[in-house]
Amino acid sequence: MLRLVAAIAALFAATPAFAHHAMDGQTPNTLATGLISGLAHPVIGLDHLAFILAAGLLAAPRARGLVLPLAFVLASLAGVVVHLNGVDLPAGEILVAGSVLLLGILLVIPRRIDDSLFAAILALAGLFHGYAFGESIVGAETTPLGAYVAGLAIIQYGIAAGVVLAWRFLGRSASDRLPQLSRFAGAGVAVIGAVFLVLNLAA
Repeated sequence: MLRLVAAIAALFAATPAFAHHAMDGQTPNTLATGLISGLAHPVIGLDHLAFILAAGLLAAPRARGLVLPLAFVLASLAGVVVHLNGVDLPAGEILVAGSVLLLGILLVIPRRIDDSLFAAILALAGLFHGYAFGESIVGAETTPLGAYVAGLAIIQYGIAAGVVLAWRFLGRSASDRLPQLSRFAGAGVAVIGAVFLVLNLAA
């Protein structure tokens, strides 16, 4: 297990820059580039993608499974605004990685937290994920900025809601396998979170 973590850490350490920039580090300057950047940003950042997938898996068995991910999405948009207004959130990347690790652990353990606590975790994490997202849009004009924010909201909710719907569809024929699948996915998410946490602490 330690060798696996070390190998993954080495991989991310070798390619640190592209994971958080869809436009090769350039600020989007049109509606199209803003939208593309917003749609791509949470997908090409493995830590962000792992969190969204985990959020969907944790929300899926709940009655309000399609509503709860909105706490993360809306808070992430607030995080973008915070960044654009020059407010400093210290240790942002460390907290992003920690949030990924936390959701991985929540998937692995059998005990389920209640909806209100889960929503609070999603909202707090969303603020820091959104703060990280805001870095790639600093300095953009209104049109690409609006498109970027719209892209972020669409892709994040789309992924989380897609996971919820896929879970419910699979539950019709393979409900007995879903808890094991969830724990397996949680272990993978926890490893990703741990790797990013180590890399950020070492930076």
